Amino acid sequence: MDQKTQNEAFNKYIKQLFEGSSWKERAIAAQNIGNLREGRATNLLARALQSENDPVVINRIIEAMGEIRDAKATILIINFLKKELEKPEESQDKTRLFIIIESLMKIGDKRALEHLGILLESCHSDIKQLTEEAFECIDPNWRENIEKN
Repeated sequence: MDQKTQNEAFNKYIKQLFEGSSWKERAIAAQNIGNLREGRATNLLARALQSENDPVVINRIIEAMGEIRDAKATILIINFLKKELEKPEESQDKTRLFIIIESLMKIGDKRALEHLGILLESCHSDIKQLTEEAFECIDPNWRENIEKN
């Protein structure tokens, strides 16, 4: 895809994300923005997160941020992790937790480790395992670093 075509697609998807009449249209737009892997989308995705209420669209925006791999998105995603972890474990949205872990793993920002650490104690083995994979990906020496501290 040449630059002009990519710019046109980017603008189209951003417009759909903010102005789409259905949750499905906005979710697909967020996914397409992630597939473009354009760092310039991070701030726009952050703005969309502030106004979006649909859980599916929110998940797709978080996924898109992971695909873009811009460390500026780390804190925004961590805030969604914190909100989810404030709920009782049986009420937590497991799908969102998986998406958050995978996105933070793709971004690879070590600031996420402190917040992901809570999930190492999860009762759900699949969440615990994915969190361990994220730790390995972000910091291969995480076990030694924890022992030192």
